[in-house]
Amino acid sequence: MALHRGELSDAKSKIAQMDTKLEELKQILNAHPDLSSNLVKVAYQEYTEAHIYHSLVLKGNFPNPEKLMVSSLHFILGLADTIGELRRRSLDCLLDGQLKQAKRWLTFMEEIYRQLITLEDAYVLAPELRRKCDIGRRVIESTLSDIVLASRRHSLQNTIERLDKRLARHPI
Repeated sequence: MALHRGELSDAKSKIAQMDTKLEELKQILNAHPDLSSNLVKVAYQEYTEAHIYHSLVLKGNFPNPEKLMVSSLHFILGLADTIGELRRRSLDCLLDGQLKQAKRWLTFMEEIYRQLITLEDAYVLAPELRRKCDIGRRVIESTLSDIVLASRRHSLQNTIERLDKRLARHPI
């Protein structure tokens, strides 16, 4: 949320807190391996999603899964969830009139989706990945539609402004 609001220092602080909490979680799981549950899986996914989104916004690239020290499965599931965050980023850009930036975020969304759909073997290990990919596809299509509409509006607005200038110079 801090990244969406443009509060970069707060986002960095929250990422550091997440890193600390993840280490604490790993220690607990090492001491009590029987505690592994769906909640732990979700925590890893959220952690990964936040790191991916943070890296894309600040550096324009994807983080290394090994550097995050999460399993490939958690990375993939977090990556799938990142598509929704990128849609919000893209829509924020559209609201600010930044069509080129909105398209950039859409490109990241499409890249993630293209990579995820090639991971058919991962569907066996993470059945929820198929659902996440289906949702990601719909989110991408909606975002593309929003960008196309904004682009057409922008083009129409420019055409009207040029016509207004012509009419002002050469009244009918």
